[in-house]
Amino acid sequence: MTGNQFHLLKTKRFLPLFITFFLGAANDNFFRHAMVILILYRLTEQAEIDGKLLVTLATGVFILPFFLFSATAGQLADKHEKSGVIRWVKLAEIVIMMLGAAGLIIGDAYFLLFVLFLMGAQSSFFGPVKYSILPLHLKQDELISGNALMASGTFAAILFGTIAGTIFIMWHDGVWIVSAGVVITATAGWLASRCIPRTNPTNPELKISYNLIAATWAIMRLTTSSRSVLLSVIGISWFWVVGATLLGQFPNLAKVTYHANNEVVTLFLATSTVGIAAGSLISNRLLRGEISARYAALSACGVSLFLLDLWLAAPEATDHTGDYLNVAEFLSDGSGCRTVFDIFAVSACGGLYAVPLYAILQNRTKEEERSRVVAGNNVLNSLFMVVSSLTATAMLANDAAVSDIFLAVSFANLFFIALFWRMR
Repeated sequence: MTGNQFHLLKTKRFLPLFITFFLGAANDNFFRHAMVILILYRLTEQAEIDGKLLVTLATGVFILPFFLFSATAGQLADKHEKSGVIRWVKLAEIVIMMLGAAGLIIGDAYFLLFVLFLMGAQSSFFGPVKYSILPLHLKQDELISGNALMASGTFAAILFGTIAGTIFIMWHDGVWIVSAGVVITATAGWLASRCIPRTNPTNPELKISYNLIAATWAIMRLTTSSRSVLLSVIGISWFWVVGATLLGQFPNLAKVTYHANNEVVTLFLATSTVGIAAGSLISNRLLRGEISARYAALSACGVSLFLLDLWLAAPEATDHTGDYLNVAEFLSDGSGCRTVFDIFAVSACGGLYAVPLYAILQNRTKEEERSRVVAGNNVLNSLFMVVSSLTATAMLANDAAVSDIFLAVSFANLFFIALFWRMR
């Protein structure tokens, strides 16, 4: 597929999927970042809790359900008609967002973390069907284009959701605006899912195992049966370690390191989103429809280089006083502009790195096993990210600077590149 990749947005086999996923990603981030800003800038002072640690822990709370429920989700997606599974998952999102709206109105940080766990559970059931349905609607030479559009669209949705969440929640009636917004967006996502074309069940005779440990073990064995798929899964998992660590620390980087307000958090997230979208689209241009990971090592080296510079750009930790910096004040300093550039560059390298790996994962798995292999990928992704979240929490608890986390990930990434290349 060497033509214009945007032609897929004109097709019924792709557009409803794209809209459904776009609204889902937007809503997740609308709620999550509104919650984070509410905890970090308001609830910490009211409840006398350590917002920095709680925000870091929230990443692990959201990711944990992927480890717990992905095996069941993969089985259900392989056994049942996939567009129907998506519609049921989107109905569950409406209920969860109603609970989330109640949590925002009540202002209970721990209840909000419980809702965040439910959101993670809903997303864990969405993930396997999201990626396994694409090859059923797209031709092989459209997979890179489809994944690039899905990745760039998803991160554009993250941008919109993040901006809305971080800005609206600080308005006078922001809690009510966000509460109404997440429920309305969830409902719109369910309506969009009803237009997704039906597919035949890929493995209707599959017997569902609800033993989480046994089912997870079986799915991981299936995921590791192909060397090329296993390497792609490991590579994708590491991408999410870097991405989750970076995104999870943006609020702390803004408030603690730069003494900046929530608008700077939005700037960081928007910059990262644009960077990943740009890297994803560049990936399709470079590969021209070929399913190949030839640029993975180079882009991974770029991630380490710019993470290192992100650490170098950060000022020394001091006790700040006075008002928080706004975006203009933050960018008036050279270190601020340098930080924004590094975030963009890390993210662009990440997008260039990840898109081909997802296409390889989809293309080199059997149709009747694909959802379970994607679920196995999600299990490994979540395991990697939970460990990284706990590591970041431990570093902060032991008085490490927020920027030191980026330095640690930069060196860990170099080690991973060497290990991954040796395995390859």
